[in-house]
Amino acid sequence: MTRPDPIASERRHLTSLGYRLLGSLADAEDVVQETFARWYALSARERAAIASPGAWLTTVAGRICLTQLASARVRREAYVGEWIPEPLPGSTEWIDVDPADRVTLDESVDMAFLVVLEAMTPAERVAFVLHDVYRYPFAEVAGIVGRSTAACRQLASSARRRIQASRPPVATPTARQADLVRSFKVAWEAQDIAALIGLLDPGVTATADGGGLATARLEPMYGGEAVARACAAILDVLPGMTLRETTVNGRPGLLSRQHGVTVTVFAFDVEDDRIKHIWAVRNPEKLRAWTAA
Repeated sequence: MTRPDPIASERRHLTSLGYRLLGSLADAEDVVQETFARWYALSARERAAIASPGAWLTTVAGRICLTQLASARVRREAYVGEWIPEPLPGSTEWIDVDPADRVTLDESVDMAFLVVLEAMTPAERVAFVLHDVYRYPFAEVAGIVGRSTAACRQLASSARRRIQASRPPVATPTARQADLVRSFKVAWEAQDIAALIGLLDPGVTATADGGGLATARLEPMYGGEAVARACAAILDVLPGMTLRETTVNGRPGLLSRQHGVTVTVFAFDVEDDRIKHIWAVRNPEKLRAWTAA
């Protein structure tokens, strides 16, 4: 009987790490492939000398992601419109984790969290995710980031302050978030502008990502009434569009379809019982995971 390759069991962990670091499942999978390629490029003697293959793979993947993050900033300067992290169906069932770590990992994959990560420097993001999310000691993080242990502590601390500043003092329970999203869907389908405004925070922000491959506003839209009226207008210009409740990155969301094809995935951030942020991903390259949703 052929023994399973123990290295292959690291794929899920490396993919989950890559997604949180890069905000793209496709890019994360590329990082995993490159990491495995480097492992199998080693001689059998070199591999046998590595005490912890899992730690070696994580180190290599982390360094590749760090390089990718630096180049991503240049690529996104040429991106058409706003760039939003790739949305994923469901929660994190695609990742094998210890149940004790589930809450931390689920929180670190929601869209609001990923958007804040996008504002960090590459070193901040890697140090924070490795230490605060995956619980790697700073000594190991330092070896990946290429900074001193003290510098990595400072990077993670800075990133932590960004996260804390972006989060409401009291989190809205998931069930209440689902109620708000459901009410938003009903009001949207009815083109009830007054009801939509009542569900939106007065300072709501709506951001769309078409990537130049789908029609989308190039800049964020602000304000409850403006967003409500824009939503109502969408049904007029996209005949046959249907809305469906779903789970986006572990949080209540919506997807829209035209002619049976998923064309937009909507993620929401709720604060003080109102919808504070809406992210609409329309770039078809970011919707591949939703083709069977």
